[in-house]
Amino acid sequence: MTSTDSSHTLHYLDSILKHGSYTKAAKDLYVSQPYLTQLIKRIEQEIGTEILNRQTSPIQLTEAGKLYYEYLMSLELAQEQFHQKISRYSTQDTRTIKIGILSSLGTYLLPLFLPGFLEKHPSIRIEIREDFSETNEMRAMNGELDFFIGQNPETLSPSLDVVSWGPHGYYAVIADGSSFYAAHSETPEDIGLDIKTLLQQPLVLTKKGSSIRRQLDHLFQKFKIKPNIVLESHNIYTILELAKKGAGVAFVPYSICPPETPQGYRLLPLPLDLLSIDYFIAHAKNKTLSPVEKDLVALFAITCVQDMDANRS
Repeated sequence: MTSTDSSHTLHYLDSILKHGSYTKAAKDLYVSQPYLTQLIKRIEQEIGTEILNRQTSPIQLTEAGKLYYEYLMSLELAQEQFHQKISRYSTQDTRTIKIGILSSLGTYLLPLFLPGFLEKHPSIRIEIREDFSETNEMRAMNGELDFFIGQNPETLSPSLDVVSWGPHGYYAVIADGSSFYAAHSETPEDIGLDIKTLLQQPLVLTKKGSSIRRQLDHLFQKFKIKPNIVLESHNIYTILELAKKGAGVAFVPYSICPPETPQGYRLLPLPLDLLSIDYFIAHAKNKTLSPVEKDLVALFAITCVQDMDANRS
């Protein structure tokens, strides 16, 4: 019906309907508002009618838009059914498993279980798709990905089955030169008692849309704080290194912190009820896992938990 990719169009429409405005949706999608506006206008020109009612607040689908949305959903379902049927004719020796993951997250998680999996199943080919979590979630739902690996599954679509680790903690990373560094001991209790002061320090944070940033934004609202954000990055490793060099306070999960004794900076553990992270692997509910895929999920769960236990000790 239109020349626009159905999965991406659904993703864009879902974001607009979720936020109720082009501006907020564009930020969430990491695209410009003019681009998103023109994309919807182009679709409306192709089908000959408006699909969004811009006179309402929040923005809603028109009756024609609801019909178009159902059409896109039917395309996604047909595509998934096709992939399921065609997979029967794929030989086991050439089987490819597609995994979506955020780039910075893959740096830590993938080496924990993929080498062992490939050693056990040498004929399987792994294809890694590195992209934003929201995009990978949509791809897993429509069958473009076999698995989606991410963090903090609370907001995931109910159409996904999830296996997670359970909550794990964060450190506040504070360089030696910080006045806050000198004012507190290294116990979690001290930080828990004065989290508001910690949040008022100059900060280096991941950009909006990340799991940790959503949690921090919630804390800013809870304590009525306007944060002093010095630098932002999509890459958590960049944030860690900036904080170690004194650019500002950062909040990073235990998993990415170096095992050696910190030199020139301090790692202050934060209470789990304040900030926590939960790694997961997910797949579409309507996907029937093969024995090999079940083995992949099991290795993810077992190996990753073992690694976290090693970090704790």
